[in-house]
Amino acid sequence: MQGAFIVLVLLGITSGEALHLIHLPATSHVAENAPPATLVHTFSVNLSVSLSPVIPGFPMVINPRPFTEAFRVNRLSATTFEVVTTGKEQLDFETGPKAFDLQIYVKDDVGVTDVQVLTVQVTDVNEPPQFQGSLAQGLNLYITERTNPGFIYQVEAFDPEDTSRNIPLRYFLISPSKNFRMSANGTLFSTTELDFEAGHKSFHLLVGVRDSRDLEASTALQVTIVNINDEIPLFTSPRRVYSIPEEAPLGTMVANITAVDPDDEGFPGHLLYSIATTSSYFMVDQLTGTIQVAQRLDRDAGELRQNPIISLEVLVKDRPSGGQENRMQITFIVEDINDNPATCRKRTFSIMLPERAANGTLLLDLNKFCFDDDSEAPNNKFNFTTPSGAGSSRRFSQRPAGSGRIVLIGDLDYENPSNLAAGNKYSVMIQVQDVAPPYYKKSIYISILTRPENEFPLIFERSSYMFDVPETRPARTQVGQVRATDRDFPQRPVVYSISRGGASLQYPNIFWINPKTGELQLITKADHETTPVYILTVEATNGEDRSSVTVTVNIVGENDEKPICTPNFYFMSIPVDLKVGTNIQNFKLTCTDLDSSPRSFRYSIGSGNINNHFAFSPNAGSNITRLLLASRFDYSILDTVRDYKLLVYVTDDNLLSGRTKAKALVETGTVTLSVKVIPHPVTTITTPRPRITYQIRRENIFSPSAWYVPFIITLGSIVLVGLLGSLMVLLAKAVYRHCSSMTRKDKKPLHKEYEEYEERGHGGIYPDELCL
Repeated sequence: MQGAFIVLVLLGITSGEALHLIHLPATSHVAENAPPATLVHTFSVNLSVSLSPVIPGFPMVINPRPFTEAFRVNRLSATTFEVVTTGKEQLDFETGPKAFDLQIYVKDDVGVTDVQVLTVQVTDVNEPPQFQGSLAQGLNLYITERTNPGFIYQVEAFDPEDTSRNIPLRYFLISPSKNFRMSANGTLFSTTELDFEAGHKSFHLLVGVRDSRDLEASTALQVTIVNINDEIPLFTSPRRVYSIPEEAPLGTMVANITAVDPDDEGFPGHLLYSIATTSSYFMVDQLTGTIQVAQRLDRDAGELRQNPIISLEVLVKDRPSGGQENRMQITFIVEDINDNPATCRKRTFSIMLPERAANGTLLLDLNKFCFDDDSEAPNNKFNFTTPSGAGSSRRFSQRPAGSGRIVLIGDLDYENPSNLAAGNKYSVMIQVQDVAPPYYKKSIYISILTRPENEFPLIFERSSYMFDVPETRPARTQVGQVRATDRDFPQRPVVYSISRGGASLQYPNIFWINPKTGELQLITKADHETTPVYILTVEATNGEDRSSVTVTVNIVGENDEKPICTPNFYFMSIPVDLKVGTNIQNFKLTCTDLDSSPRSFRYSIGSGNINNHFAFSPNAGSNITRLLLASRFDYSILDTVRDYKLLVYVTDDNLLSGRTKAKALVETGTVTLSVKVIPHPVTTITTPRPRITYQIRRENIFSPSAWYVPFIITLGSIVLVGLLGSLMVLLAKAVYRHCSSMTRKDKKPLHKEYEEYEERGHGGIYPDELCL
């Protein structure tokens, strides 16, 4: 009672001086567009009598209507707080809510709370016009030069006070320009044609806008004049004719062409030079205009022998394509010098010969490629030296000597070990030289390659293959490997594939062959009972030849099939007094196994054969067996179950068909038999009065799942044994006391006492004999 009284007192104190908010509810005002951290309202918290402090994070704004994140509560002291703007949302009088109801929620450490409402009203502030989008920060405008005067850009602003935007604004240029003007509705026009080369490159314009209350705003427009390519380049080099000696080294600078572009100032890129006419003798640097020798200038050969004057048209452009260009004609005069050694149009040759080319085969006639441009003999005569090179003397020669006719004189067999050592590749060098001083010489290099020919077929190492694989092996099991070879060199990679065979009922092919190694693998498990033998045709190819071989794969039978019995489930009922040894309802269990002999079957009963009343005959060695009653039913003492569910196991002992000896792996099938034992017929007792028929039904209601039955029986047996033991102890004590008292009585002869006992009519055992 005293504790209840204390609780009531505390509740009374708490209810009298609870936590509550001071200066709330209230109404405050805040101007639209107020910056973050603007003060809206200040309030304090009166702590409860327990003086429990306010939990950090409280007070807080909850359930604002309408919802907003524009306000938050800041802590000034332990009991003083303020409501300020967050800046997360812009307070706009014209487009947003004009008032917010904020629920200020406070909570202290002991869970005492209070909620009050702060109404915040947004006040209107007169705002100047505003430019839209990127125009508010200034805008860059680009105008190509030579553009006709006219429209450039439409400036747009809006007045925040005019939500319907029906009141027109007035636009003007704060900094007037003779090249631009602006209409009152904000359209910017150009008044003159602007030329970049004349100095009109960029203009800075300041645009103003004024509303009906004469509030103004401004923004900057940077107008940039884009230079276009409208001026042609001008050549500045005055020279037009150049004289150069023949045989000038390649890359020799023979002329320097220069030009300028009036558009170049402020325009990206440089002038590009090129030769417009077709000429292989010269090349021009496209950036500098320098002309260099690009090909040998031979005064005594070709077109220069007839005409030593070369005219070129030089083209200069200010862009790679689509720009302005100019052209200039220049002339080169090639001056003659004495430089006529024997020469060849081609100095390196690559020849390929088949490996079975015959001796005497002509490889090359150098006379068709070599010449001397001197105009008179003997300066225009030349001959060839003997061919030289590692291994070439035994394989190549000239016929006749000095003629330049190279012929084959040796063996090029690709598979020859000596040719393999040389890589079937030979290098021959020969020189062409003048027959007159100063005996100029030129070296000619001939590379001779041997082309292999398909001389040998692609054949397998065996004429046929035979592999065995057990049917229980999993996928990716290696079955065997085939190999095909070709004696031709170079050796080509052989690709293997299965062209025919290997299909099963479920798969188009149960085998996979590695295309590189010829290793044959299983894609999935094979089934001996479905297909015991697969005959495959394996094909090999190396790009030139193709060969095939027969592969026989024997699927070795394994014991992987369970015995299957019919019926798999069977229900039968038998009378309780069925004779032992009777075939129950002439039931026959017939079993088959796809991979095992019937003589390997064993029959056993697993769960459900309580008290072993049932048995199979025969229990092994046959695919047909009968269910026999092995022992009679005794529901008076032993039996309690009338519904038997027999789980029958049929094991094949891994004695496959055709085998005489079993292995370790066996398979077992199962059959479920349901047997119901029918009790004696119902007994009916009839009495004359009254006419009532009584039915006495004997039914065993024992259930194996009733755990309490054996428990009670066991407990009762223990109690009965204890009771019998106690009685035996009491009997022993009584006998002991009786014998002791007899020794203390008068000493009568035993025979007299016996006579007295007989006289009293007692017969049988003398009572005192129990004490002996």
